[in-house]
Amino acid sequence: MANPHRQEKLGELIAMELSDLIRTRLKDPRVGFASITHVEVSGDLRHAKVFISVMGSEEEQAASIKGLKHASGYLRHELAERIVLRYMPELVFKLDTSIAEGARVLELIRQNEQERQ
Repeated sequence: MANPHRQEKLGELIAMELSDLIRTRLKDPRVGFASITHVEVSGDLRHAKVFISVMGSEEEQAASIKGLKHASGYLRHELAERIVLRYMPELVFKLDTSIAEGARVLELIRQNEQERQ
């Protein structure tokens, strides 16, 4: 099991490099305005959950995740050329809905405040 600090640092490094790869190298039209919000690396450093925030409708979000899953082998290979590790983690892409949920909660708070006045 890896040091939790190392897991966190590796997650940050993977997020930074993946962001650059998606922006500059990935030419899949399905991947729209996708940004990496967080990367969780497993204790054995073999798996990485990549949380993605996508601007657009639910269909566009699903298409972006599908495009990233399709390109995961290519992205993993490119990461291996940029980051020196014994094993490059397997990438699993997940849609991050925390931003939308946060906006919804803020809207509920705002509505509650307006009702009180």
